[in-house]
Amino acid sequence: MDAGPDPTPSAESPGRNRFDERVVPHRRRSPLRLRDWRMRTKLATVLVIPSVAFLVLAGVQTAGLVGRTTALNDFARQVGIGQQITTAVDRLQQERDRTAGELAALRRAGSAADRDAALVALRPLHAATDTAFGALREAAGPLADADAAWQVAYAEAVEAYDQVVYIRSAVPPAVLSSDTILGNYHRAVEALLGLLAEPNPGPDRPELTDAVLRYVQLARVKELSSRIRGQLYAAARAGRYGLEDQVNLADLRAQQLAALGAFRVAATTAQIQAYDRTSRTGAFVDATRLEEKSISTGGTALPAVLPANQWWTASEQRQELLRQLEERVLGDAVARADQVSGDQLRTTLLVLGGIVVVLALAVLLAVLVGRSIANSMQQLRDQALRIAQVELPHALKRLRTVDGGVPAIDVPPAVVRSLDEIGELAEAFVAVHRSAVSVAVEQAETRRTVNAMFVNLARRSQVLVERQLELLDDLEREEADPDQLENLFKLDHLAARMRRNDESLLVLAGTESTRRWNRPVRLGAVLLAASAEIEQYQRVRHESVADLYVVGHAVGELVHLVAELLENATAFSRPDTLVRVTARAEGGGAVVEIADAGLGMSPTGLAQANAVLAEPPVADVAAVERMGHFVVSHLAARHGVGVRLAAQGQGLVARLTLPATLLAPAPELDGAPPTVSPGSRALAPVAPVGLTSRPVGPSSGPVGPPPAPAVWPGPGAVGPAELPVAGRRPVPSPPDQLPARAAQVRPPAPPADGGWWSRQGPAPSSPATLGGSTPAPPLVPVTGGTNDRGLPVRVPMAQLTSVTEPARPPSARLREDPDPEAVGGMLSRLYSGVRRAEAEETTELILPPGVRSEGGRQ
Repeated sequence: MDAGPDPTPSAESPGRNRFDERVVPHRRRSPLRLRDWRMRTKLATVLVIPSVAFLVLAGVQTAGLVGRTTALNDFARQVGIGQQITTAVDRLQQERDRTAGELAALRRAGSAADRDAALVALRPLHAATDTAFGALREAAGPLADADAAWQVAYAEAVEAYDQVVYIRSAVPPAVLSSDTILGNYHRAVEALLGLLAEPNPGPDRPELTDAVLRYVQLARVKELSSRIRGQLYAAARAGRYGLEDQVNLADLRAQQLAALGAFRVAATTAQIQAYDRTSRTGAFVDATRLEEKSISTGGTALPAVLPANQWWTASEQRQELLRQLEERVLGDAVARADQVSGDQLRTTLLVLGGIVVVLALAVLLAVLVGRSIANSMQQLRDQALRIAQVELPHALKRLRTVDGGVPAIDVPPAVVRSLDEIGELAEAFVAVHRSAVSVAVEQAETRRTVNAMFVNLARRSQVLVERQLELLDDLEREEADPDQLENLFKLDHLAARMRRNDESLLVLAGTESTRRWNRPVRLGAVLLAASAEIEQYQRVRHESVADLYVVGHAVGELVHLVAELLENATAFSRPDTLVRVTARAEGGGAVVEIADAGLGMSPTGLAQANAVLAEPPVADVAAVERMGHFVVSHLAARHGVGVRLAAQGQGLVARLTLPATLLAPAPELDGAPPTVSPGSRALAPVAPVGLTSRPVGPSSGPVGPPPAPAVWPGPGAVGPAELPVAGRRPVPSPPDQLPARAAQVRPPAPPADGGWWSRQGPAPSSPATLGGSTPAPPLVPVTGGTNDRGLPVRVPMAQLTSVTEPARPPSARLREDPDPEAVGGMLSRLYSGVRRAEAEETTELILPPGVRSEGGRQ
């Protein structure tokens, strides 16, 4: 590690704490240099002047000005929406007055034709009212943030109008009283007039308050005139006055005069003159004269009933004149409100502009001082983040993945060279960085030593396990007793598990496996080899394995990876359940699934396990406690294999995704056998060991004859007619024709110096090595007679081709590798048949001298 010269630690002075060490400055501090000022001085300079300026100017003026500007702006918008409100009121008044006349006519003669005529007359008025109120809704949208009082008044107006829309359907049938129907119209108009009077500029703006009062009083004059029109029009359509009509008309005229007086008091001279000019127009005078005819002159005589059409036309013209005057008065109020709001806004902007100028002068000095702090802090931040996120993790990663000696780790100097507290902090960061790297180097040395010990122990244990496996192979070949052979198989599996533990230690130490193949191996054979390396191999069922091949250099570690997953599946599931293995091609790669019906995992535990499998953890105590997941994650990352656990039913399913780089095309059949690296065990012998006591397939019962591809016909094969039929007792041969031993039936086998079922692979002189194929056994087995149940008695070693087939000279035929699955299936069926035969009662037969039964008895 090259971290620069470290300062020599000096002796601590008496009474001084060892945590009081300070970074020694590399030059003298200058009081004229900004970057050398103390942090307290910089902060005081940056904060005091802008704070004082803000408190003196902004605190006094800004709050009041902004509040007044906002209030006047809201007032101007509320007054501006009065144009849509007065339009909606005018349309609603026309609809109400015409509806009063139609109701009176329907009650007088309510025929179907009259109802249709009423609908035709009212439909355009309904449409006009709906259009006007839709414009009001659209204009009120931007006022959603207005004061609460205006929002309440607007909600009441909308609710009242909805009642009007609802009551319209009751007009043609005239099922409700006129007061009920017209009362809804009255409430809607009153709600709109209340909304019109809602704008309030505040107590300091009396001229704006008077402007609102003027158009509101004029709107009430127009409303009372409209109600008088409706009352007289209803009486004209009915042809008579009701009992309370005269009283209502007198009350409405009194209210109209009072509203007109209030308008004259609040209105300007120009507005009063405008009203007087409007009242002297011909249409206005005609409507007034017709209205005077309906006034009672006293006595018992009722006033005259006005002609309906003439009165409606004259009163409509008068209402239009009042509507024009109302728009003029409202326009004056809107212009005045906009002017006042604009003036207030300009005043506010001028004051704020002065505040900004003062603040700019204060900020200028703050920037000069704060820039020094900001640059230093930014550089320190960048260096700290670079150390925490890039340099230190990169150094730790280099130290974790180093294979040889520990490399030198450079620690860069501090980027902040100032003499203030920030510069001292930068030097402290560098010191911390240097200490962290030193500790990491020490840990790397320790880890390297521990890994070397792991590798040494694993290599020694591997040598002993390989010798043990070779000895077990020799014993298995020479043993004929099924019970002893089963015990030998168990020892063989225990030794295979010990070898897998040694390989796990190598993975823990970061070393690759020594088992390597130079040719592709079938994926099914890889899965069978993995099954053979676990204890409960009988529970594993291989289903629908695709015909794929795995590259030779990855076979050993892929077997180890699958074996770890199978070990977990069998260890955490009930002994009476099966573990099913499937493999299929998917895209350019392959997918292997291992499903069990075990205990399962909680969602939290499943997520943690998938996180470990996705990102290989560092070797520590927690990793050793779950060695299986640790080994699987590291092996999967080494070969790019995706491993993920998922819940399925009551158990789990482990899904392996093999990339296309691990798959290879089927090897061509040449004369050379596959070679393995020294110290590795051939893949072929593993499969029959794992399949000795179980059949291939989902069923656990007896297995029938092998399928056609698993039969290797020889030159002496018999036809189908000579095959034994299930359920038929074979005809026993005469005793004198029975063979005594297998050596008397076939020529002796060549010396056993190697074969497919040995750990050394095929011998150079074997048929497989010479390019030929192993002859198939005869389809009709050689038996030693039958028992009383019709079962044949086997002659030991009569079926083995290594005994029955003589040595042959080398031939030019291509070598054909035996299918491990087919061979494993035949051995499994043989062992199952032996077990069934021992379980049945058999009758001893007299055999010729020298011939022994299957159990070895005479």
